Amino acid sequence: MIDLSPLVRRLANTPLANWANGLQAQLDTKMEKGHGDLQRWQSALDALPPVTACNIDLVNGLRLDCEDNPATYDQMRAALMGLSPWRKGPFDLFGVQVDTEWRSDWKWDRVAPHLDLRGKRVLDVGCGNGYYQWRMLGAGADSVIGVDPNWLFFCQFQAVQRYLPDLPAWHLPFALEDLPAGLEGFDTVFSMGVFYHRRSPIEHLLALKDCLVKGGELVLETLVVPGDEHQVLVPEDRYAQMRNVWFLPSVPALEKWVRRAGFTDVKCVDVSITTVAEQRGTEWMKFQSLSDFLDPDDHSKTVEGLPAPMRAVITARK
Repeated sequence: MIDLSPLVRRLANTPLANWANGLQAQLDTKMEKGHGDLQRWQSALDALPPVTACNIDLVNGLRLDCEDNPATYDQMRAALMGLSPWRKGPFDLFGVQVDTEWRSDWKWDRVAPHLDLRGKRVLDVGCGNGYYQWRMLGAGADSVIGVDPNWLFFCQFQAVQRYLPDLPAWHLPFALEDLPAGLEGFDTVFSMGVFYHRRSPIEHLLALKDCLVKGGELVLETLVVPGDEHQVLVPEDRYAQMRNVWFLPSVPALEKWVRRAGFTDVKCVDVSITTVAEQRGTEWMKFQSLSDFLDPDDHSKTVEGLPAPMRAVITARK
């Protein structure tokens, strides 16, 4: 059982107190339903060695150190490999280099200079395995709650949290739709790599806004295409072999959508082409990756002949 009482105490006397009081029951109900692989992933978690971090670096990456111990290294590596595939990272856990599919540190380096998270209560929607949650704490966030219904990501977060038990980060295996309406309790809400998976993008923006306090900040990162405010790509079927991609707007169109959802101070702070150096297969993620989804003769196009992945970061205020 995962004890959420520290989270309940953390959120006492905040606008999120009532929601927090029901989270333990909500989580326990979700855990009872579980997932077919949960027992196997739990065995990997149970195999993690009992190590105490002597040094913690969440500012320059995610690195935990202790005195060298070859036996611990081998045990750590085997247990973490049991939680593969690892998508977001990288992690340096007591000398074990978890070389994830995504160089998420590169994305964070593009996003972080435009934010001030000091003392902020943060929600990370679609948080994956929680890599960015730890980096948000490194940037000074007061507390970070991540929601993502993927059970493997949930277990990967638990693996890291085992060595950072006192830090105010929590991963809940929920979708955004599992959160109650009218929360209005977070200073900053992140949605990175989620927007293009939503069938109703405006509804997603409104749901994110609903989680923010007045004056709170939205950080939205998503796939975009070149063009003016009227340009939006709707894939006929797949995009880069993904079936669940619905809308890829241009940056001007995306900014208009964010304004239409009621946000102000809308800014595009970064646009970047995703390269095969940033997203690729590794021994920690042995399935197909970006190089398999691009036209082998022209990396400016996907295998479907559509514009290759380009991502933008938008910030805005409620």
